[in-house]
Amino acid sequence: MNLSKTRVVIVGAGQAGGRAAEALRAAGHSGPITLVGEEAHLPYERPQLSKAILLDGEPNPAFIRSSGDWAGLGVTLSTSSRVVAADIDRREIGLKDGRTFAFDQLLLATGTRPRRMAELEGTALPVSYLRCMDDALALRSALQPGRKVVLVGGGVIGFEVASAAVARGCDVVVLEKAEAVLPQIGSPSLSRYAQALHAAKGVKIMCGITIKRAAATGIELDDGTVVPADMALVGIGVEASVDLAQQLGLETRHGIKVSTSGATAIDGVHAAGDVAEQWSRCHDRWMRLENWANAQNQAIATAKNIAGEATIYDAPPWFWSDQYGANIQIVGHPGGGDEIVRGDVANGRFTTLSIRDGEVVGGIAVNSARDMSVLRRLVASRRTVRRTHLENPQFELKRSLAS
Repeated sequence: MNLSKTRVVIVGAGQAGGRAAEALRAAGHSGPITLVGEEAHLPYERPQLSKAILLDGEPNPAFIRSSGDWAGLGVTLSTSSRVVAADIDRREIGLKDGRTFAFDQLLLATGTRPRRMAELEGTALPVSYLRCMDDALALRSALQPGRKVVLVGGGVIGFEVASAAVARGCDVVVLEKAEAVLPQIGSPSLSRYAQALHAAKGVKIMCGITIKRAAATGIELDDGTVVPADMALVGIGVEASVDLAQQLGLETRHGIKVSTSGATAIDGVHAAGDVAEQWSRCHDRWMRLENWANAQNQAIATAKNIAGEATIYDAPPWFWSDQYGANIQIVGHPGGGDEIVRGDVANGRFTTLSIRDGEVVGGIAVNSARDMSVLRRLVASRRTVRRTHLENPQFELKRSLAS
């Protein structure tokens, strides 16, 4: 195939789609690139939605490039465009407005959509979700001083919004179904730290609860307790947006399964970002990696492969969270083995390492960016380490890279 004439269509104009379009040009692809997004906004990175957009004095959304920059890159950007059809035989996608785009190579960067909570919807209680820029801007307007805000889900997003809501003068309650907060991360130390951090800021946290319905004055739990609320934000996870993948005949049990090159089971069809199901060595299973680094780096690697530059992507997952000025960074699978804690959890400066069969498969650094720099390299290296060294507070973590 003449790569200079290869037509690449990217469905999904978020971070993964935008970075993939850039990477195609950087890798020397000179053929047509069409980037199609459902949102009205230009491509942007999502971490700002639960951070800067909610916290800054003025909402100043940051975009990856301006319209002019996209045009200068030779990328045809179509926003406010919903793709409703995909035909692999015709090598064509169809938009809701009737337009069609032909492709030689198709990249699905369709992302995810929030899991909804039917028990709370359809009542007088305002219920919102946080996934896109418009959601964040609406949430910012709703977080007014004195408002009773209930956050359903004690995960990372819930806690970042709690931090912003407290800063904006709201009364905040977090409801979590699991017995401890941040259950997806699997670190008892981080759960204890996060709960204490938020409680110290006046956030009420209720774990091990089940929501029954929205009541006139708030949210009713199974035991009859009514949690007062003026509004609720639901953050109970997301589901992969796989409608187009299903039309193409791809397997989509948890997402769109891809190889380390970003390729799917159909020749010429690729997937990147939150929608892509990848093998995680740290977790020892197939899974979607919903974080900033993966949305960027896996998309870039996939774009390089589309452009003919053989590239393997198998980096451990990594992300960060900012809450009340505390910086929490997570790599790999912190709950994937025995947890070793270095530092002082109570004082808010500590590092954890997850050890499985002599290998560090995950870790957490709280207010310790230097340790995270070492941890990321250590998890990626697959080195066998001495547990006694890591348990020794006098042992410098970076020495484990040379052992």
